[in-house]
Amino acid sequence: MTTDVTIIGAGLGGLTLARVLHVHGIPATVYEAEPSPAARSQGGMLDIHDYNGQLALETADLMDEFRGLILEGRQAMRVLDPDGTVLFEKDDDGTGGRPEVQRGELRQILLDSLPAGTVRWGHKVRSTRTLGEGRHEVSFADGTTVATNLLVGADGAWSRVRPLLSAAAPEYTGKSVVETYLFDADTRHPAAAKTVGGGSMIALTPGREIFAHRERGDTLHAYVGLSEPQDWFAAIDFADAAAATARIAQEFDGWAPELTALITDGDTAPVLRPLYALPTGHRWDRVPGVTLLGDAAHLSAPNGEGANLAMLDGAELGKALATHRHDIEAAVTEYEQAMFPRSNEAAIFEGAEAHGTDSDNNTAHDLIAAFTRHERSQ
Repeated sequence: MTTDVTIIGAGLGGLTLARVLHVHGIPATVYEAEPSPAARSQGGMLDIHDYNGQLALETADLMDEFRGLILEGRQAMRVLDPDGTVLFEKDDDGTGGRPEVQRGELRQILLDSLPAGTVRWGHKVRSTRTLGEGRHEVSFADGTTVATNLLVGADGAWSRVRPLLSAAAPEYTGKSVVETYLFDADTRHPAAAKTVGGGSMIALTPGREIFAHRERGDTLHAYVGLSEPQDWFAAIDFADAAAATARIAQEFDGWAPELTALITDGDTAPVLRPLYALPTGHRWDRVPGVTLLGDAAHLSAPNGEGANLAMLDGAELGKALATHRHDIEAAVTEYEQAMFPRSNEAAIFEGAEAHGTDSDNNTAHDLIAAFTRHERSQ
């Protein structure tokens, strides 16, 4: 079986590429390991930036659909000291340029914009290999294979396509987050709800932070960040939700109770998410007929840019292929030459010292200074 463009991974980046190709009349097939669109939760809120993610949606001709997803007021931001004192607060006046949407809803508008059958669910990649002359073969766990003129790895941190281009592998950043949810927050968790406010809230000290935001449906979604080696987390039995919650909360002893409630009062079991990154500036030599986008290409610790960059990667690759319809190599070369520095610059800027919880500069005051510098630069 041969297709013009084969995309591995039905995340935001891969789907944006498929959509932009569809807009230009170029067929593509997306292979996704998950059995269906609803196989798992698609994560929380995303701020979609006017300088990358929104540009991708414009290229995909989906801005009207995107505007219908925006949760008003969610760009509000506050920074707290661990004792609960509000040190910085910014309301959402609608001019912030980073409107918030639910990741799952954004993914759904991309899926809905594609012809039926574009995404082949339940196709977990087992291996990939070069056939020669710019062609590649993908073997799936069910025993089927596909050969393609252009293979695009949009399959995230642990990409099965990346080894065709690079020996680089993600490494642990030294930080993990523990994820919690509080439902019906205004009625069942009023102190925590008041503390988070209408948008997002962060409280932090070196090595420890609590970040939370208000999602659709009166839900608070919190990420509790700790800079510890993986062995430290391995000693915690996350299968025992109560014990794991108590152990994580112990690290925030002395913090305001309305902040620690985001840990102790969770309505779901705490979920551990170790954070990994590829080397900053990761790139590869051009290999005919294959490329990467999003986390497969430039995974970094969460910095607010990952989903936006993945979508922009997909849109830019789609545009390049539409411009160079009969010259795949020219298209991919043009895309990669722009993508490499773009992703590197984002990693360097967004990875400033205030964002590293293991940094001595990781205090609320330094974070506020970083916000102020960023706003002045806009």
